[in-house]
Amino acid sequence: MDIIFTFASLCFGAVVGSFLNVVILRLPAADASIVFPASHCPACKTPIRWYDNIPVLSFIVLRARCRACRAPISVQYPLVELCMALLSLALYTKFALSFEYFFYFLFVAALLVIIFIDIHHQIIPDAISLPGIIIGFAGSFLNPLVTWQQSGIGILVGSGILYAVALGYYLATKREGMGGGDIKLLGMIGAFLGWQSLLFVIFASSLSGSIVGIFAMVQQGKGGKTRIPFGPFLALAAIVFLFFQREIFQLWYAYLTRGI
Repeated sequence: MDIIFTFASLCFGAVVGSFLNVVILRLPAADASIVFPASHCPACKTPIRWYDNIPVLSFIVLRARCRACRAPISVQYPLVELCMALLSLALYTKFALSFEYFFYFLFVAALLVIIFIDIHHQIIPDAISLPGIIIGFAGSFLNPLVTWQQSGIGILVGSGILYAVALGYYLATKREGMGGGDIKLLGMIGAFLGWQSLLFVIFASSLSGSIVGIFAMVQQGKGGKTRIPFGPFLALAAIVFLFFQREIFQLWYAYLTRGI
């Protein structure tokens, strides 16, 4: 029976990942619906039949090209589907079929959408982060892993920390260094994971973002004017904390007590 549920979690994640591709494509567009019209080729607008819309498999069978016009299909489509399938499997392995599975399934799905939209457009839609804050806080009343107090403080502290950093950077340089989307995203992360996640999320995202930023500065030759989206680093750090928080706290405790 567990094998059946394990396979079902993979399939469920892949199917949802297929829908997330639609959200990633359409949400940033003005007046676009994520429901209508049905899935179609972005190049020739031909509706995609069900057998050409099977997550990952259809991409392989079609050899990454539209059946109608032979336009290339972005590798992002199977990548998102595969990522969501593996995240769903990881959640099922960690939480089994429980409230936590569905609660954090919604969380990682939102983070995955944010990662790709921020990479392409350098925006984090309020349509994801603001409802995410509300859902994260509301779910804390049923979540055995995070209390409503931890969630509430996480929202306030998470948003407050990045707001202070953004304000300080602006006052010092007279340039915007961090968007409001990042501030709301960290508030959403605090809502789902509690205030105790924020130190790791900020440290890990800042470290990884700095490494990538330095590389981008060297490659682009723009110096301090180089801009990279920070949302993906926040989202990835949140996902790491979700699955490895016990190990993170163990390492942190070992570091603090190493001289005792």
